[in-house]
Amino acid sequence: MRVIGTDGSQVGILTLGDAINMARQQAVDLVEIAPNATPPVCRLVDYGKYRYEQSKKDKESKKHQHANRVKEIQLSANIDPHDFGVKLSHGIEFLCEDMKVKVSLRFRGREMAHTEFGFQVVEKFTKEVAPWGHPDAPAKLVGRSINMMYSPHPRNKRAKPPGELSASGGSSVESKHAKLAPLVSVEPPPMPGSAAPTAPAPTHFSNNPFGQISLKDAPASPQ
Repeated sequence: MRVIGTDGSQVGILTLGDAINMARQQAVDLVEIAPNATPPVCRLVDYGKYRYEQSKKDKESKKHQHANRVKEIQLSANIDPHDFGVKLSHGIEFLCEDMKVKVSLRFRGREMAHTEFGFQVVEKFTKEVAPWGHPDAPAKLVGRSINMMYSPHPRNKRAKPPGELSASGGSSVESKHAKLAPLVSVEPPPMPGSAAPTAPAPTHFSNNPFGQISLKDAPASPQ
């Protein structure tokens, strides 16, 4: 068998017994790395260190394979806001996983008369995913479709995934809505034998969440 030393140099072709004795003298292991070669190739190496290096190489190769994957998202010129939010969250998730995102928007029927609506949808998508990825080229109309390719930013220049932001204390939108939510106090029922509490004058709330209008100022209802 052909033996490779611990420093990567070629030791030469040795018998199995001689290779084992050399490994024992150097307090290392004899690992067969190319069994199908003629003659088979073995290496003198610390097996624990060898396995660690192999696992690192496998992770790097998988990372490159993952980065070359492309996920496609289909949009439309009259897409519903809820559907747009779902597609957007999927796109951000793919970019956070180091995958490229291809966005396809196809015009159907009379939608070709107003292609500006499709460009507005694509522009909005580009603006929303800007913290996580960037378009490879400007949007162009080819036939009846707009195709865009987005690449993820480097990890050190990329925003955190939305899941981590919500887990660290919630988004600013949720806290804003919590501040604007009206507080309703419920009075406990009166105890038996006690006088019923005097009900406060009813209040008429306007559509403005920051203010209120009393019934004195409210317009009188028609008789």
